[in-house]
Amino acid sequence: MAELATTNRPKPISLKVREAIASMVTGDTKNITAAAAKVGLSREHLSRELSKPHIAEYLNQKVRRHLAVATTRAGAVKAELLDSDNAMVQDRASTFILGLAGIQPASQPSVNLNIEVKAGYVIDLRDDNEIPAKVIDHV
Repeated sequence: MAELATTNRPKPISLKVREAIASMVTGDTKNITAAAAKVGLSREHLSRELSKPHIAEYLNQKVRRHLAVATTRAGAVKAELLDSDNAMVQDRASTFILGLAGIQPASQPSVNLNIEVKAGYVIDLRDDNEIPAKVIDHV
């Protein structure tokens, strides 16, 4: 008796849905409506498909791959900016790169607590006929 082989093959994703995802990931289309129109699907159908867990995971993988490539390009641009003619651009690029390496100035200035400040003058805004409840002499 032959047993059915259980395979862990991924659930299928239609070509149109994969093309719509590729279009959104690369920035060719800016939203689900435009991506659906580009590949010939209704917005509702594409939206339902994108909410399925295996398709959402596929989308996530595509985005991560795309960002991995973009990260290398962004790093190269930051490194090139170190040679810029503009001193401010050089400063910002070097600060960014040093920050990635964990070398950075304190993010917040130090705060001194327990500073005792005494007023030089006291302004009394009471009416002339009001009697103070208690007068405290200041030494």
